Amino acid sequence: MCGSCHDHDYRDEKGVLSSPTRKRGCTDMLALFVFFLFWAGMIFIAAFSITKGDAFRLAYGYDSYGNTCDEDNRDKAIPHVEYSGLNLKGKSYVFFMDVKNPKESMRICVNKCPHEDLDDLRQVAHFSKTTGSHLCRYDVTKDDYENLERLQSLHGPCPMTPVKKSVPLLNRCVPSPLSTLPQEVLGNIINFLNSSDTFHKVLSDLYNTWKEMIVLCFVAFFFALIMALLIRFFASVIVWLILVVVIIASLAGTAFLWWTYASVKNKLDSDFKLKIPLLDVEISSENTFLTFSIIASVLTVILLLVILVMRKRISLVVTLFHEAGKCISSMPCLLAQPIWTFFILLIFFVYWVIVLIYLATAEKASINKSTKFVEYIEHENVSYFWWYHAIGLVWTGEFIIACQQLVISGAVATWYFTRDKESIKCAICVSIGRLVIYHLGSVALGSLVITLIKMPRMILMYLNKKLKTSENSCAQFCMKCCICCLWCVEKCLKYLNANAYTLVAISGKNFCKSAKRAFIILVSNSLRVAAINSIGDFMLLLGKLGVMGATAAVGIMWLKSRTDLHFFAIPVLLVCVFAYFVAHSFLTVYEMVIDALLLCFCEDCDMNDGSPERPFFASKDLMVYIQDSSKALNELTKRKGSDEMEPAEV
Repeated sequence: MCGSCHDHDYRDEKGVLSSPTRKRGCTDMLALFVFFLFWAGMIFIAAFSITKGDAFRLAYGYDSYGNTCDEDNRDKAIPHVEYSGLNLKGKSYVFFMDVKNPKESMRICVNKCPHEDLDDLRQVAHFSKTTGSHLCRYDVTKDDYENLERLQSLHGPCPMTPVKKSVPLLNRCVPSPLSTLPQEVLGNIINFLNSSDTFHKVLSDLYNTWKEMIVLCFVAFFFALIMALLIRFFASVIVWLILVVVIIASLAGTAFLWWTYASVKNKLDSDFKLKIPLLDVEISSENTFLTFSIIASVLTVILLLVILVMRKRISLVVTLFHEAGKCISSMPCLLAQPIWTFFILLIFFVYWVIVLIYLATAEKASINKSTKFVEYIEHENVSYFWWYHAIGLVWTGEFIIACQQLVISGAVATWYFTRDKESIKCAICVSIGRLVIYHLGSVALGSLVITLIKMPRMILMYLNKKLKTSENSCAQFCMKCCICCLWCVEKCLKYLNANAYTLVAISGKNFCKSAKRAFIILVSNSLRVAAINSIGDFMLLLGKLGVMGATAAVGIMWLKSRTDLHFFAIPVLLVCVFAYFVAHSFLTVYEMVIDALLLCFCEDCDMNDGSPERPFFASKDLMVYIQDSSKALNELTKRKGSDEMEPAEV
């Protein structure tokens, strides 16, 4: 039985608190007010970023006068800068007048890079007339190209000859092949490309792959939907199928990552032997895939060991999923709930990335004293906005998922505490209504608690990365211990929050009281929790990892051949994180139904004794299953204990 006594007069004849008696806690209301106030700040940052930033500057670059290539800059003219504020639509490549020193060279935007060597200004003029790509400064007119003598007198505005054949590289006209250039010139070009900020490179990749990322998000949605339907209709088969597929996928995925790393490394080794300088982008890509491969190998080994240990308990999961399936069959709209969550998460995710890209380019134009050309420097307030925007990602993401958890918990509680299951009509709608009217504060407070734990952990992870080069081993050890402790606390609080939302839906009390009640129930029924949750949650985790792995494989195969990306692994990694959120949104339906049924069962046992006057709400199958699973766990524990005692007796 459950280990605490509470008054049960808050339930009606169906066992569910009626809406008029539900109360909003002061702490919940305060948390909701803070959440809305926080989002007012998010909107301000979005407005600031869009008015001050320029996302196209990341992708296409800018010329020496502050004009963004392939954009109409007439409304963005920089005061007192000649040739600023031009319409450069169609001119999407940055061309350097002096390729020997690109950092200090005049840069203009052109619509086509030179596809052949141009030995003198005559050939430059011929190229400009035939292709329409003018390689001289913007004030050089078409008539000047016709008048060769006039063109030759304009030494400054035209490129230094000879102009080497170029190819677009990261939207910059770079001489090709690089191996034919003198080492000094080649070094200057590579240093210029490497001088770009790494964070800007990442954001540029996100901008260039936003269409592919959205498609991959829908791929993840499709995989997650298929997984949820398979668990619903083929529970007895899909449990073992998930095990087989995850084992094969983890081994194949790890091998694929090592193969990708080997191919990247072989390419760089061959370039190094030819004495071709390497871009930081290429070196970072190699290191990234090496890191991914090592992590995948370690996780695969751990996964196989866990499967080996839990293999005897897996048969219990089939019955568990069948019991959860009865609830979902009575309320099939439960499976549609993650679809709304997915679209809300997708809309927020797209909004957040767009604002992030604009925030990265919210820079001020300044004049370089030596070259007299325009440069962009970071705005003084942007560094503070980064953290605010990051907190908004975590808090809002947790808030959206928590709303889904409370809606599902409320619907399950309504179904469980209704004896006549056929009389239930649109339990999801009732649960959504109660969420909006009564429980948004509870969701805001619960998601805030997770954010307050997660953000310090992220900050410590960032500091730990910075301290890698430090020789203070004690500081590094303490930092890693703090990160590990915060991670454990976060996981425990997430689990407690999910159960607290169920108690909020059952009793209608505020978040703090419901969390306290949930903690008491979980501690008092630790054996049942272990018997029911450990195996089911593990199988659902494997399903989530399977969806994420399948999405990652599609993303790597798709983006691997893209030559315009700095780090194609970053968009794939970001999509993998989103794929896990999507899979979590779908498969958490089963997870939350199982957890909610457990808490409802404990409340039922605490409220009733099974007599004719006070019969249980639980079905006979659920009662038998919980008893059998507890007995099975007891037998396994006793058997393990006897096995440990035998050597001592001998």
